[in-house]
Amino acid sequence: MRRAARCDTGGKTAGFTIIEVLVAIAVVAVVLSAIGAVVSGTTRGVRSLEQHVVLMETVRSVTAGLRSREPLAENARSGQMYGNRWQVGMAPMADGPMLPDARSPWTPMMMTFRVQTPSGAAVEVKTVRLLRRRQ
Repeated sequence: MRRAARCDTGGKTAGFTIIEVLVAIAVVAVVLSAIGAVVSGTTRGVRSLEQHVVLMETVRSVTAGLRSREPLAENARSGQMYGNRWQVGMAPMADGPMLPDARSPWTPMMMTFRVQTPSGAAVEVKTVRLLRRRQ
């Protein structure tokens, strides 16, 4: 009978020990969990940015739909757009450096836009609109 050829593997350096394999698996697991955390955080950030863009687009569209010098009663307008609820209010400015003197033909009014998504995220934008003073 023929003897099987023996392969000389060099003794102790022939392969990986179980400890080396376990360490390698642990390192791979840590790296994969770190990558997963980064991807998860990025996904949440993108979702948040998309939601903010939709909210601000709703505010822009509502603003464009209002006539430029149209007076509104406080919280007089509301509705839905892009699935979001919106509300617009206008009130006289109480005080501050923007108040004109009595000779000015303009009155500054504080406009407040509130938009809320069905999931509960909301944005509130405040701006000033000048209206002609009633004579």
